Amino acid sequence: MTHTDHTPLAKPVSPGEIPDSAIAVINADGTVAAWTQAAERLVGYSAAEVVGRSAAHVLPPPEEARMASLFAEQRRTQRGWSGTAAVRHRDGHTLKMSLRVSLLWGQDADTRWLVSVTDIGALSSEPANGPVRDSLLAHAPIGIVVYDPQLRCTWVNDAMERHDGIPRNRRFGRRLKDSLPAVEAEALEVVMQQVLQSGTTMVHEYRAWPLSDGRREHAFSASFFCLQGADGTPLGVCSMTVDVTGNRRARERLAILSEASTRIGSTLDVMRTGQELAELAVPLLADHALVDLVESVPFGVEPSARIGTTSGRPPLLRRAGLASIDLGLLELPWVREEVIHAHPSSSFAVALRTGRSHLEPVLDTQAGPWVDHDPVRAQKVRDSGVHSLLVVPIRARRCVLGLALFGRSAEQTPFQEDDLLLAEELVTRAALSLDNALQYARERTAALTLQRDLLPHRVQGGAAVEVASRYVPADMDHGVGGDWFDVIELSGARVALVVGDVVGHGINAAATMGRLRTAVRTLADLDLPPDELLTHLDDTVRRLNDEDADDSGQAPAVVGATCLYAVYDPVTGRCTMARAGHPPPLIVGAQGRVTVPELPAGAPLGLGLGLVPFESVELELPEGSVIALYSDGLVESRDEDIDVGLRRLGAALAQPGASPEDMCSRVMETVRSHTPADDVTLLLARTRALEPAQVASWDLPNEPVTVTTARHLAARQLRDWGLEPLVTPVESIVSELVTNAIRHGGGPSRLRLIQHRVLTCEVFDSNTGQPRPRHPGDLDEHGRGLHLVAQLSRRWGSRCATDGKVVWAEQDLPSSASAR
Repeated sequence: MTHTDHTPLAKPVSPGEIPDSAIAVINADGTVAAWTQAAERLVGYSAAEVVGRSAAHVLPPPEEARMASLFAEQRRTQRGWSGTAAVRHRDGHTLKMSLRVSLLWGQDADTRWLVSVTDIGALSSEPANGPVRDSLLAHAPIGIVVYDPQLRCTWVNDAMERHDGIPRNRRFGRRLKDSLPAVEAEALEVVMQQVLQSGTTMVHEYRAWPLSDGRREHAFSASFFCLQGADGTPLGVCSMTVDVTGNRRARERLAILSEASTRIGSTLDVMRTGQELAELAVPLLADHALVDLVESVPFGVEPSARIGTTSGRPPLLRRAGLASIDLGLLELPWVREEVIHAHPSSSFAVALRTGRSHLEPVLDTQAGPWVDHDPVRAQKVRDSGVHSLLVVPIRARRCVLGLALFGRSAEQTPFQEDDLLLAEELVTRAALSLDNALQYARERTAALTLQRDLLPHRVQGGAAVEVASRYVPADMDHGVGGDWFDVIELSGARVALVVGDVVGHGINAAATMGRLRTAVRTLADLDLPPDELLTHLDDTVRRLNDEDADDSGQAPAVVGATCLYAVYDPVTGRCTMARAGHPPPLIVGAQGRVTVPELPAGAPLGLGLGLVPFESVELELPEGSVIALYSDGLVESRDEDIDVGLRRLGAALAQPGASPEDMCSRVMETVRSHTPADDVTLLLARTRALEPAQVASWDLPNEPVTVTTARHLAARQLRDWGLEPLVTPVESIVSELVTNAIRHGGGPSRLRLIQHRVLTCEVFDSNTGQPRPRHPGDLDEHGRGLHLVAQLSRRWGSRCATDGKVVWAEQDLPSSASAR
């Protein structure tokens, strides 16, 4: 007989304290027999929705439902199972649960399953004496008894007999007073009556001398749950009893788990997480700890779920963490080795292959297959003095990410089952952090790859500017963003300089950046003024927002972006620029003086503020001036005002005579002194000016004889430049373009030749209409001019001018043409 000393009152557990203490009873055929209010709070299903239905109703993938019967049959011989599982909430999302399945016996050897579920995601925020304790003790032997509404025993598990020594056959159909003294039985039944009436979970703590260990008093904690049927009426009470004799030891373990919540997973670095796990375990749990990850994990690649099953050889491991009470041991090369080879017959390889932990209370370093096949490592273990070993696989989403090894040498007490449970709890928390880090690494790698593929690999400024650029992605805590820059060569030796920033981080921001960069290049080909180009770009961003809106009628997530667009002309030495919410450029004079031009800010792109037009500003820049375009990540931070960042940038750029590359390097040195919270982009362009001898221009009257005059003028200039091979094709191009200007323009025209990296022929006229190639019929006398220009040119086009348009065509210089 078990003697008890009960506490006067049982304490109810409020719903807020038990978000993970969900209980359900499952019939042998897999249908739900009883439900609890805690289960409804956790997964959202009421008793009416699940009782009488298959338990697979709350398992998310269909394949898991098909495997439920097979799984139950496999676990029947093991009398239960514990681990992690995915459970479907009523609203559709999936919860990651710590699951324990216990086998219950009824009369005539009937069986049922009792399922207790813990929400892993809620553990880190719970009090140390609440459900975290339940989660830890859920892996310890739990005595379970189910009573009917008359408080008669109907179902019991094997562990209950180990608690009090009463065989299950002596319990069925009987109340507590038949096996306990009247006073103790009455106290417990009062608690159960309260649970039946209120449906509230209650905890009753008491001390007892079980028959199995009558020489020592044990402390027990019993939790009582009200089991409900489909109509919500009480079907009975479930009692779950845990021997908490070692509650002081349990409190120590709970303190370790509480500390683990703050110390493990402080960053998204998998190697750092492994070291945090090792450092936490020593000396709280072990004297030595090693954390080894599958070789691909530190590189952000998730290992296969069937690890080591195809080749029969365990994968290579990479050491991620180590800690020891013996500081000298940490310096040994074999402890700090980077790549680890696990022997196929070792317990390490078995844990990697099966995903199951291994407890070796007394480590036999003199025998065993792994000792025979790896005598060198066995000798090293003997030299370290380790006499007890825990091997715990690091699992996440059905994949084994690595192993955690814990050893004792100075501590003479060997590892026990509860030590293994604690180690598994610690490793589970580390595994969640590692899995988060892996998912982050995959997304960040994809975003970086996408962004670097979309950014220009090499920028050239042609004859207009000498350029240099830098791009530094955001730090590990913030991820990649949507910065971009570009240098676009335009007609007439001009060049466009662009820098922009998409709001947000990650692969979506990088993809949006690529779309906007493509749009800017397309608009730049139209040779639009900067303010008009930004207006069209704003329309593009708003269309992207509309296209990305879902069909639910909700407002789309606004994609915001900023941009600065500038066009520099080396013939005139003028730069025209406009910005849309982007930081202003800096202009560095040839003597190192830094100025900020007065450039209207404009509204960011995509915010629907199109009523505020963008404004262009034209600056005259002497040769040798440096235009500095940058993103806000270079000058903004949480700790200082943007003016401070601008002054720091200006000071770094004030380098008379330095090349753009050297200036970029100096600016980047200032970035290394603080961790940026956003991408950092810098584009520097030093202006060049074409010599007057490289440009020839003539005003032409609107007369038919002008065509012949223009041909002669162009031919003479080409001969003066030593470009005789280009005379014939250029004469034909000039003839066609001037003819069109006289025929369609209403006033004088102008012919200009520019010799830079290519030869550019430009004809200005007063007609604002843009030329379009036609498809003339066989008998048409006109309409073939532009086709001829296209055939004779490397490229051609037109752009708007102040009082009309410019039609231009380019020719390779003789040396370039020969090289091609």
